[in-house]
Formats: sequence, C-alpha cells, structure tokens
Amino acid sequence: MSDMNDTAGIAGGRIRSIVERIEQVEIEIAELMEGKKEIFAEAKGEGFDVKIIKEIIKLRKQDKDERDEHETMLDVYMRAIEESEPVAKAA
Repeated sequence: MSDMNDTAGIAGGRIRSIVERIEQVEIEIAELMEGKKEIFAEAKGEGFDVKIIKEIIKLRKQDKDERDEHETMLDVYMRAIEESEPVAKAA
C-alpha cells in the first residue's frame, strides 16, 4: 500500500515553478487587457468609433492577400443578399 505522502518521484519544486510562472503570466495578461480597455475608452472619449478601430486592428493582422480575399467574399455575399431581397412596390 502506498504512503499518502509518496510523490512517486514528482519534482514538486519544478511543478511549483511552472505553476507560479503561469500565474505570473495570467496577472500580466490581466494587466495588459486592462490597459487595452483603457486605450479603447480613451479613443471613445475622443469621439472615435471603437468598432471601426477593432476592425482596423483585425485587418492589419492579415496579409494583403487575406484582406483582398475577405473583401471579395464580403462583396459577393452582400450582393447575393441584395439580389435576394424582394423589390418594394411603389405605393
């Protein structure tokens, strides 16, 4: 029967180090997210449209080919929707 204190060769100090490093990164991520939130609040306070800024950030992460493909597909889908909408009759 195994002793409850038997750690079966597990390096407790190493596990603690890994866990503490992850916890520190999580703290840093939370601080960065708070900083990002403050920047968006600043932009909004200056009258900028935050949705548009987020869209710009998303687009800047893509390379030109990805952006071109995205814009082409968006255009195709929008035209398909417009063509499928019933035409309103004049009163």
